[in-house]
Amino acid sequence: MNQAELQEQLLKEISKPEFIYTAIAVFAVRIIIWLFFANTMRKTLKLVATENQCIKPNQVFGVAIPLFNIYWNFEVAKRLRDSLINEFFDRKIAIDEAPTYKKGSLYGWIYLATNIPLPGFISIIAVIFHFLTLINYWVDINNYKRILEQHNTFRSQEELEKEHED
Repeated sequence: MNQAELQEQLLKEISKPEFIYTAIAVFAVRIIIWLFFANTMRKTLKLVATENQCIKPNQVFGVAIPLFNIYWNFEVAKRLRDSLINEFFDRKIAIDEAPTYKKGSLYGWIYLATNIPLPGFISIIAVIFHFLTLINYWVDINNYKRILEQHNTFRSQEELEKEHED
């Protein structure tokens, strides 16, 4: 089979309705996952004092915009790190030197790699790593969100106890 016949056969395969519907479904699921991921980041940033935020909470939804998110993943990783550093410093809570940044940068680089045309088996490996780093980064962000929530609860209890003492 020559190159032209192979290309023609490939075009016939990808123009079939079942292929198109599957591609649309995969794309939609991917967007939905990114929206949930962005929502976790938004909720985390909402727990950060406004003066400590290096990015507005709703701006993180840029990670759900295909192609733009190749760049925006890196910006969000950097700005989320800076916001968390500022907030934890103000709250006098000891944390990692660069919270969420290493995992966020790794996620950004691997996502970038998934958008580069590579041989099939390398692309599949990149997609698997993309999914794994997304989960790892998401869990890390969620852990810092929980720390902030617990600290808010602790501060609220302290304030209530002080009111009862007065």
